Amino acid sequence: MLNKEKRGWWKSAVFYQVYPKSFQDSNADGIGDLQGLISRLDYLEKLGVDGIWLSPVFASPQYDNGYDISDYRAIDPMFGDVSDMEELIAQAKKRGISIILDLVLNHSSSFHPWFLEAKKSRDNPYHDYYVWRDGEPDTPPNDMRATFGGSAWTYVPEIGQYYFHQFVPEQPDLNWENPAVRRELYDMIRFWVKKGAGGFRLDVIDQIAKEPDKFITGSGPKLHEFLRELSREAFVEEGLVTVGEAWSANVERAKLFSAPDGSEMSMVFQFEHICLAFEGEKWNPVKLNLPALKDCMARWQQGLANCGWNSLFLENHDLPRIVSVWGDEGEHRVASAKMLAIFLHGMQGTPYIYQGQELGMTNVRWPIENYDDIEIRNFYAERTAQGAAPQDVMAAIYARGRDNARTPMQWTTGENAGFTTGKPWLAVNENHAFINAEAALADENSVFYTYQKLIALRKELPVIAEGSFALVDRENSQVFAYRRDLEDAHLLVVCNFAKENVSFEIPAEFAGGKLLIANYGEVQEGCLRPFEAFMLLA
Repeated sequence: MLNKEKRGWWKSAVFYQVYPKSFQDSNADGIGDLQGLISRLDYLEKLGVDGIWLSPVFASPQYDNGYDISDYRAIDPMFGDVSDMEELIAQAKKRGISIILDLVLNHSSSFHPWFLEAKKSRDNPYHDYYVWRDGEPDTPPNDMRATFGGSAWTYVPEIGQYYFHQFVPEQPDLNWENPAVRRELYDMIRFWVKKGAGGFRLDVIDQIAKEPDKFITGSGPKLHEFLRELSREAFVEEGLVTVGEAWSANVERAKLFSAPDGSEMSMVFQFEHICLAFEGEKWNPVKLNLPALKDCMARWQQGLANCGWNSLFLENHDLPRIVSVWGDEGEHRVASAKMLAIFLHGMQGTPYIYQGQELGMTNVRWPIENYDDIEIRNFYAERTAQGAAPQDVMAAIYARGRDNARTPMQWTTGENAGFTTGKPWLAVNENHAFINAEAALADENSVFYTYQKLIALRKELPVIAEGSFALVDRENSQVFAYRRDLEDAHLLVVCNFAKENVSFEIPAEFAGGKLLIANYGEVQEGCLRPFEAFMLLA
């Protein structure tokens, strides 16, 4: 049994995502590792988080930063070995923290032994572990495009067939129609459960039921059948938490993904609110339409009430820093970082803090040669080849590129921000001189302590975990205000998304209410300061 009081413990929990390559290096090779993470567990315990979502640390050739796994039961040497993982799980457990492993079940690495066998012969037992179609060398089965650019099909001349890959060619899609594939994956999951894993984050899990002949990837017809079997066969330990990444999710699908009976997953990562930051494609950033964000959040908050569960997030390893998107990188950085924290953590669901978010870390602006991410490099090459001006392409990368979230964690003002004594695999943001954990811990008014207080409030007040949700002043284009209600407890959350003072009247019901948290320390009558936010309990 997991060391949790009951099933559903995660409903009042807060998780912290670690991108291990960039968190803490312990051996001066410039790459974060498991021993480095172990050395920082006291920091995470002080923050108050209940679990660590650990981005992939499995053996991988790193074509997509570990999301191309070549051995699901081995730790990549750059991070350590299985004994380091066992030590991490044990040390975290001592601090009341669960380790949530990031699993990629949609595809493997092209260097996985299964695929090396699969491409030898059509008669090989492993051939049907992947998705193949006949075709001529210069004529793919169809025109499907891969997420990172190029065709979704790669030809293997030795057998005269194409294999399907929704991402880069080094990430061939697994064939979930094959029961043998599913059994292999379930056995692997049980292996890590026995090691003490507290749960799993399931990468692009909505794409396992693909039908490439019909151009179907996300939410194919057999998706929920596969997910129910996965839950039944693999997630057998009481108290395991499972969260699925599902870009195709809408509220109705999410009710199935996160049904209270646990038949599929605990919760789902949906991205409807994230998509409001761009138009058409991720590389076209747009100004925030606050009423649209209100409608989106209300739809999910109310739509899953009592019949599903929300994950709450604004950042992850694939997204830019939210302060740089909806906040302010300048004089109001601290206020906007706190406001965005209060905005999200007052809602129903399980919050996820991405490493450095609790410090208010920001995006970077580098020359193209400084970026590591394959998506950024492919985007730059494709768009400039099509005639786009390099400065316009770079502007999109500055706003939306994934390396914005992957710069090393900023621990100190010292060399390489205290991340490594070697040469970091990716450059450190220069603003670590004033944005770092050491400074945050020494300042009682820092962003860090706002997050710490919000985590504590979620555990103290059932209205935050369980209360109903309703918008207040929906038409206001600058202020996002909402209330949470549970029996005799009533919570008001007010967040000014503007860089200027805004008039706002607190509803009479909350006049004289208890001030739980405020990023300016106190509340003024009738006026909100730039990026001001607070919670009142009536």
